[in-house]
Parts: sequence; structure tokens; C-alpha cells
Amino acid sequence: LIGLAANIFLSVIKFFIGFFGNSQAVVADALHSFSDTSSDLIILFGVRYWTAPPDEEHPFGHQKIESFITIIIGLILISVAGAIGYEVVMALFEENRPAIRPIVTIGPLVSILVKEILFRMTYRVGIQTHSPSLKANAWHHRTDALSSIPVLVAVVATLIDPRLAFLDQIGAIIVSAFIVKVGFSILFTNVNDLLDTGISKEQIRELEAAILARKDVRGVHKLRTRKLASSIYIDLHLEVDGSLTVTQGHDIS
Repeated sequence: LIGLAANIFLSVIKFFIGFFGNSQAVVADALHSFSDTSSDLIILFGVRYWTAPPDEEHPFGHQKIESFITIIIGLILISVAGAIGYEVVMALFEENRPAIRPIVTIGPLVSILVKEILFRMTYRVGIQTHSPSLKANAWHHRTDALSSIPVLVAVVATLIDPRLAFLDQIGAIIVSAFIVKVGFSILFTNVNDLLDTGISKEQIRELEAAILARKDVRGVHKLRTRKLASSIYIDLHLEVDGSLTVTQGHDIS
């Protein structure tokens, strides 16, 4: 909710500053903040579905909804980047663009400060709750902060020397590149989750070592894992002393 309020504030402020200050890079930065608003709304509406307990039709729960929603966030990022990139490329062919005004420096400065604070807050909660969608949304905040840096550099350089006006478009292109990179990273990670990708070999070796450290365990094999949003499901074959009762063997298991 804090992130949503901040994103709405930043989107409006940066858009009007960029529009009236004649900076395409700052307007692009505003659209980036607006894309954060959409991902905040997706998480707010989606969280009650993926945290629902298992039912008769979904005996393993509903966590895959979180991976699916996180994929939507990635697609939103890539779509926004494409729209910004197209507008900027078209603008490169325009002549006699209005001069940038000094007020445009306020937008990226405020954005860098607010979005870095939001990143740290959101990522901390994502770590505490093991939530990939919250972590994805946190990185969404961080990319907004990072993308505002080249925007700030571009507008300051243009104000110092009007002949560098083309840097405003270059700044907007850099913003697009930031968004695309994070969008594809989020997309591939969560597509793998939907495909039941397992954890790393190193993590599996750690699991096996922890299981074999139990004094009643004689061996373990066919250890398989699959990631499901913030959870990891594991199944394995456990070997115990053959002279134990069934109850004793199950207790060890």
C-alpha cells in the first residue's frame, strides 16, 4: 500500500514535470513509475488467492498463482519498455524540439530517493515472507531508482549545453534497457517455477547431508525437488534398519 501510494505520487509528479519541462526522458521515467503502480495492484489483488489453503481441486495449494502473477509483472515491464523505446526512436527524427527547463531535475532526484527507500522496505518483507512476487516488485522499485540516474545525468548535461539535447533521448533509451533486463529476468525465473524446476545440485547435496546426519538413517536416494512460488516440495526414498517396525520407520521418515 505504501508502494502504491508512492508510485502514484511519483508518476503524476514526474509526468507533469517532464511534460512541462520538455524532457522526454523524465516522461519515460514517469511511465516506468506508473508500471510499478500496476504491479502493486496485481499483488494486492492476487495475494488472497495464492495464500488460500489447499482444497479438494487443488490439494497442493494455490502457490502457482503467485508465479503466474509475477510473470504478469514481468510482461508489464517489457511492454512498458517497448512503448517507451518506440516513442524515443520516433523522437530522434524530430527537429526543433523545445528546450529543456531546469525544473526537470526535480523529478529524477525525488524518484531516486523515494524508490530506493521503497526497494529496501519491500525486499526486506519479501525475504521475511519468502515471497518471489514481493521480491520482484522490490526490484521493480530498484530499477526505477537506477533508471532515474541516467535521466538525471542526461537532463543536467542538456541544461549545461543545449547542443547535448540528444542525451535526453539517450537517457530514455537507457531507461527502456533497464526495464527490459529486469522484465526478462523475472519472466524466466517464474516460468521455470511453473515448469516445476528443481533446486540446485549444491542445495540437494546439502539436503542429503542433513538427512544422512540423522543417526537412524541408513541411506537416501531418488531425492527430487520442485519449486512452487515461495515453497520447495521434496520427495525421496529413505533407507532405515530393516529390523524396525513399520511405525518406527515412519517415525524416522
